Amino acid sequence: MDPNKKIIFSGIQPSGSLTLGNYLGALRNFGKLQDSYNCYYCVVDMHTLTVRQNPADLRERSYALLALYLACGLDPDKNVLFMQSHVPCHAELSWILGCYTYIGELSRMTQFKDKSQRHADNINGGLFTYPVLMASDILLYKTDLVPIGVDQKQHLELARNIAERFNNIYGDTFVVPEPFIPQNSAKIMSLQEPDKKMSKSDTNVNNFILITDPADVIMKKFKRAVTDSGCEIVYNEAEKPGISNLINIYASVNDMSREEVMKEFEGKRYGDFKIAVGSAVAETLDPIQKRYNEYIADKAYLDGIFKKNAGIAREHAEKTIKEVYEKVGFIVY
Repeated sequence: MDPNKKIIFSGIQPSGSLTLGNYLGALRNFGKLQDSYNCYYCVVDMHTLTVRQNPADLRERSYALLALYLACGLDPDKNVLFMQSHVPCHAELSWILGCYTYIGELSRMTQFKDKSQRHADNINGGLFTYPVLMASDILLYKTDLVPIGVDQKQHLELARNIAERFNNIYGDTFVVPEPFIPQNSAKIMSLQEPDKKMSKSDTNVNNFILITDPADVIMKKFKRAVTDSGCEIVYNEAEKPGISNLINIYASVNDMSREEVMKEFEGKRYGDFKIAVGSAVAETLDPIQKRYNEYIADKAYLDGIFKKNAGIAREHAEKTIKEVYEKVGFIVY
C-alpha cells in the first residue's frame, strides 16, 4: 500500500449473485481506481448473518463474489480483496463503536425497517446494530472515500457521526470518510418496476439481470422489460421511466451519451430497442462470465488470495484497534 494514496473501502454481502446494476454502478469502475488509490474490497460475510443462512451456500457465495471481483477486472496484486470474518478487528471495533452510537440513530435506519418487514420472523439484535459493524468496516482502515449509492448514504452518514463523536472525545483517531461517486457510474433500475433500483435481493427474477445470466436468459428478461405509453425512444424519467432505464443501460454498456442513444434509435420501435439492449448487455457480460467460470473452478487460487489479503488487512486493522484500545483506556501490550 502506497502511503501517499488515499484509501477506498467497499464491501458487498455474499448474499446472492451480483446484478448488472452492481456491475455498471460499481464493479466496472473499481478496476479503474486500483492504480490511483489504495483499495480495500471486502466480502462482508458477517453482515449476512442478520438473515438465516445455509452455511454451505454462504461459503460458496463467498468464493463466487471473489471470483466476480476478479472477473470484473480487479487485480489481486493491486487491491486488498478479503473476507470480513478473516479480520477479527471488525467485530472488536464494532463493539467499541456501538458504545458510542445512540439507539435513536439506529432506530432511524430505513434498511432496518425494510428488512424487519421482509423478515418479520427474525428481527434480531444484529439486524438492528449492523450499521455499527458497517461503520467499523469503514473506519478500521482509516478510509478516505467510500463508493456509495443513494441507499447507502444514511449508513455512511452514521459512520461519519460516530467517527466525529469518538474524535471529539479522545482526539484525532479516525478519518472522517467522504462519499465517492465514480465517474460514469450508472443507476440501473428494475426491469419490471423501473421506479425501484435493480436489486439482487428482489423476489422477482425478471426484475434483474445477473452478471452470470446466460445470453438467452438475458434476452428473455429484456424482451419482457416494462416500457411506457407512446412509441418514441426518448429519455424522460418522470413520464417514461421504463424506456429511460433501458436508455441508461444501453448508454452505459456502450459508453455513449443518452442523446447518442436516442439519435441511433430515432423512429425505431420499443421491441427492436429491447432486443438491441439485451444483445449489448449479453455481449458485455460474456467475457466476464468466461473469466468468472475459470476463477470459480480454481478454489485453491481463491483461497490463496483470501489468505494473503487477510494478512494485509489484519496488519492495517490491528494498528487501528491498538490505537483505539489505548484511547479508551484498555491495557495494551
